[in-house]
Amino acid sequence: MSFEEKLAATEALLAEIARDFAPAVFANSFGAEDMVLTDLIARLNLPIASFSLDTGRLPTETYTLMQEVEGRYTTHPVKLFFPNAANVEGYVNQHGINAFYDSVELRKECCRIRKLEPLKRALAGQKAWITGLRREQSPTRTDMADREFDAGNGLMKFNPLLEWTEQEVWAYLTERQVPVNALHAKRYPSIGCAPCTRSITVGEDVRAGRWWWEDPELKECGLHANKPANVSAI
Repeated sequence: MSFEEKLAATEALLAEIARDFAPAVFANSFGAEDMVLTDLIARLNLPIASFSLDTGRLPTETYTLMQEVEGRYTTHPVKLFFPNAANVEGYVNQHGINAFYDSVELRKECCRIRKLEPLKRALAGQKAWITGLRREQSPTRTDMADREFDAGNGLMKFNPLLEWTEQEVWAYLTERQVPVNALHAKRYPSIGCAPCTRSITVGEDVRAGRWWWEDPELKECGLHANKPANVSAI
């Protein structure tokens, strides 16, 4: 499938979501893929709301991009969801400020507090949510479909860029002059919380900089760890 065909298919899927699965919401983490979807949703003027999870540990460059997006895409603001302060305080006071380095269990608990609980609130009342996941990003994402039922959250989940390559993502961003995170130019293809993200070297997997101390076959924060039933026939 050519890039033009993939773009047309993505636009058609977004329009279908807006028409048949309202209310739908787009989970924007301000990565390269999410900036493609941010631009497409705004350019097509689709009635799809956007949200982002501010974990409290994001890089400065991510906050700078948030501000730029706010100024450029005024018709489609991004609503921020924050972790419960008491839960963060309890975790840090009991385990330490950077306890996520100590074990996979403590890292997953940090992700649960800072990401999963806020995600539940962000998805409340929605019929569908949209992500920027791509198949080639990670071994944990190779079996995903462009539409799935997310049993854990009880709603449809769409991945409109699933078949896009990294080159196609950047071709779109460059052609449309879409703002991106400055860390991408410093070899950060995948950007999460600052303490859990590093740059990668030539030849490394695009997700190698995320939780680099863990088994790459298992690296997910929990937002996309489930493998829901494929309902692509719907």
